[in-house]
Amino acid sequence: MMSKFVYVGMSADLVHPGHLNILKEAQKHGEVIVGLLTDAAIASYKRIPHMEFEQRKEVVESIKWVSKVVPQATLDYVPNLREIKPDFVVHGDDWKEGVQRETRQRVIDALAEWGGELIELPYTKGISSTQLNIALREIGTTPDLRLKSLRRMLQVKPLLRFLDIHNALSGLIIENTRIQTLNGVREFDGMWGSSLTDSTAKGKPDIEAVDVSARMNTLNEVLEVTTKPIIYDADTGGQTEHFQFTVRTLERLGISAAIIEDKTGLKKNSLFGTDVSQTQDSVENFCCKIQAGKKAQATDHFMIIARIESLILDKGMDDAFLRAQAYLEAGADGIMIHSRKKDPAEIFEFCRRYNTIPKRKPLVVVPSSYNTVREEELQRHGVNIVIYANQLLRSAYPAMVETAKSILMQQRSKECDSRMLLIKDILELIPGTK
Repeated sequence: MMSKFVYVGMSADLVHPGHLNILKEAQKHGEVIVGLLTDAAIASYKRIPHMEFEQRKEVVESIKWVSKVVPQATLDYVPNLREIKPDFVVHGDDWKEGVQRETRQRVIDALAEWGGELIELPYTKGISSTQLNIALREIGTTPDLRLKSLRRMLQVKPLLRFLDIHNALSGLIIENTRIQTLNGVREFDGMWGSSLTDSTAKGKPDIEAVDVSARMNTLNEVLEVTTKPIIYDADTGGQTEHFQFTVRTLERLGISAAIIEDKTGLKKNSLFGTDVSQTQDSVENFCCKIQAGKKAQATDHFMIIARIESLILDKGMDDAFLRAQAYLEAGADGIMIHSRKKDPAEIFEFCRRYNTIPKRKPLVVVPSSYNTVREEELQRHGVNIVIYANQLLRSAYPAMVETAKSILMQQRSKECDSRMLLIKDILELIPGTK
């Protein structure tokens, strides 16, 4: 008698009794083949898994009821089902509603093609992968895991979104803010350690007046209470010899990347453009700085991304593209292209040319001035990382000024109540406050 085959799809990042119950019941109907979602498949609808695919595969293969593990490259079961043609698919009954409802129907339609059957088991009460993930975030992460996470994300997600931090509270907002969409959970992938927002929060001008040690203190405060990767705004990187020490410090802390801009002298914000005196470094000198930074690394996980200011300084597209090629050849792990124009046309033109580079590396943009363009359009042009560089701080300041003015005007705080977080909520906002 030919053995029957049972297909079970799962991510298995955190194997819990609910998973074991599904597998135990599945093996009663035949040989169990687990379709293990790849990192890219999981990242398409929620945060990348804690364990890499091969690690999760090793765990699932060790479960006694499992006969075989195959990769499932998408959320859609159908490609694997049509190849394997299992007699049964076993799944919990929690996918009858919500974002997985359409996936369920496609499974039913596919099974009907060869007379297969869907078996649904009652959802295991008291077990929540979401709650387990929250518990893991409260436990925290290690510098090594956080350091590697940006490269992992870039391998499995077509576009990453980062938002500015200026203190630990802003880090917590980025860590915990998520919304449910028709395509799954949408959240920020990481944090941008902006020099502008850090210096502004400290009441100092954005001219590298806040030294590296003070900026590391801000990073440490954020690192203590979050788990997502951080990209550090290193401005010009300073003297090459100093930049090497900065790289070592960032890597030791678990920061995933540093972005350095190809300007020299006293730092001036790029959005001033040619309205103020700004000097672009020579290609040769900046390449030497990139090479020195790469040599200072202790691991291959840390990334140094070169920021090109040619469009900011009206040097033209040819200069920007030439520099991109040179910086990549010097060892840069990615390129950030910046623009102060409200129309994204020159960014898109740079993207078109950049995409012709053999073995191109990740491309980063900061749509502060051309903020009408949506992420999906940037992605279509080949952008890999979008950084929202200062929006959190810029939102916080006017809200606080409005509250201060209201108290002065009304001589009490009651009129501010509707705009403020409740005392009760603030006490519950930070774990361990109660």
